[in-house]
Formats: sequence, structure tokens, C-alpha cells
Amino acid sequence: MILFSICMILPSLFVITTGRKLPEPEVKIEVLHKPFMCNRKSKYGDMLLVHYDGFLESNGAMFHSSRKEGDKNPVWFTLGTQEVLKGWDKGLQNMCTGERRKLTIPPSLAYGKEGKGKIPPSSTLIFEIELMDIQNGPRSHESFRQMDLNDDWKLSREEVKEYLKKEFEKHGYSPNDTHHEVMVDDIFKNEDEDKDGFISSREFIYQHDEL
Repeated sequence: MILFSICMILPSLFVITTGRKLPEPEVKIEVLHKPFMCNRKSKYGDMLLVHYDGFLESNGAMFHSSRKEGDKNPVWFTLGTQEVLKGWDKGLQNMCTGERRKLTIPPSLAYGKEGKGKIPPSSTLIFEIELMDIQNGPRSHESFRQMDLNDDWKLSREEVKEYLKKEFEKHGYSPNDTHHEVMVDDIFKNEDEDKDGFISSREFIYQHDEL
């Protein structure tokens, strides 16, 4: 118990005595290939389509590859929303379509002291990642503007409902007003932080649940 208390106090003492916080662990980024033309770079909130190979730094063993395992298709995820490893969220910003990067990710930004599956505890991981495509994410500024039909920088229940109808129709589902009402109720329950009956741009972009 005494040792535990000392471990808890030491970081605070470090901040007090030095005036600085402990530095956050970094991801080592190496650009393996960068296309000549780059019309758009990845940013938080974007949906990225990537192929990747993952290796253990300790022995170079591959533990997963999107090209060689499963359905062998690239994978989609939203950058910056903790859908993937923290090391990916940090290491795949400002990346061009067609770019390939090598990320060396410390354990604290990967699977930590616990490990996972084929990955031993406290493992540093290496990923070779190719960015295939970038799309506006569900939480992007662009998506908010598409939903904000009257340009007042907040979303009403009707605007959200209209967006859901269009999304259902786009993917071949018949619109269902009753189902949409239930979804809108649930969205506003979770997203409308100040309960003013609207979802502001801040609430929309920096929250990551139903929409």
C-alpha cells in the first residue's frame, strides 16, 4: 500500500518540482511513399480506408495483415474517435491518399501492459499502412454543414430526421417515420448536452455516439 501511494504521488511531485508534465509517448512516423499530387490530407473526423500489415518490433513477426487475412479487403475507420489504436489516431494525421507510412507505436499507445491475442504484454508494434481513400466522416465539419439546412449552426430535430431519411433511402431502405422518431429521440438524448432542443456544431463534432 505504501509503495502504491508513492507511485501515485511521484508524477504530481515531478510536475510541481519541474513545472512540466511528463511528456506524452510519441509515435515514430516514417513516410515510405508519398504521391506527387496530394489534393487532400487526413484530419480528425475523416473516414479513412486503409490496408495495413502489423509486426512485433521485438522479433519482426507479423501478427495481422489486412491484405493476407480475413476477407483481404481494406478497412474503414474514423480518425480521432478511438475506433482504432491511439497510435493510429496520432500517426495517420495529415496523410495523403496513396501515401504509405511506417508507424512504430509504443505499448502505451497500443495494447499496453495487457497485450491482446498474438500480441504479448508491453509490446512495441510496427505498422505499415497505405491510405486508400479519404471520405467525410459522420462527425466532420462538412457533414454538419450538409445537415444544417438553414445555416444557423445548430441542428433541429427536423434537420436530423431529414438526414436520417436520406441516409436510409441512399442505402436502399424504405423510410420509416416511427423508427426515425425513435432514433431522433435517442440522438438528442445523448448529443444535446445543454438540453436546449438543438445540437450545436460543438456538440456534434466533438461527441461520437449515434450520428
